[in-house]
Amino acid sequence: MSHTLSPWPLVRQGDKEHPVVTLQHLLRARGQAVTADGIFGPLTDAAVRAFQREKRLAVDGIAGPDTWRALIVTLRRGDTGDAVRGLQEEFQFRNLSGDPAHGPAVDGVYGPDTEASVRGFQEGIRAMVPAMAVDGVAGPMTWQALVSGMLSF
Repeated sequence: MSHTLSPWPLVRQGDKEHPVVTLQHLLRARGQAVTADGIFGPLTDAAVRAFQREKRLAVDGIAGPDTWRALIVTLRRGDTGDAVRGLQEEFQFRNLSGDPAHGPAVDGVYGPDTEASVRGFQEGIRAMVPAMAVDGVAGPMTWQALVSGMLSF
């Protein structure tokens, strides 16, 4: 039994796929003009650096623990937008069926399917990290567990 969350990943230029698309959605939610294409290229690097400057973080273009913590948005049922899309992308990353209809749609609406996915994920993490609340709210612990790749295969 672990009792701790996996650490935030270090994501930088040249990285692709998970969790780059989530990073891009969160950057968009924080006002950065970047395409959520899953490729950490020069435009995403510039967006990360601009966000880091804005938040007075170390400006290195690397999404590490401080940058992730500043980027995440606590989400709950009824919320909409790019941050919700990032959350929903995390569940599609874990969807091994090959059918995007399994799990919440990436539509930017935190509805009952997204809430159910968050609760189920939280229950799975709670088995390893008892401090994880099972409340359907995507807060800092839930985001860290998702972005770090916990419970993905």
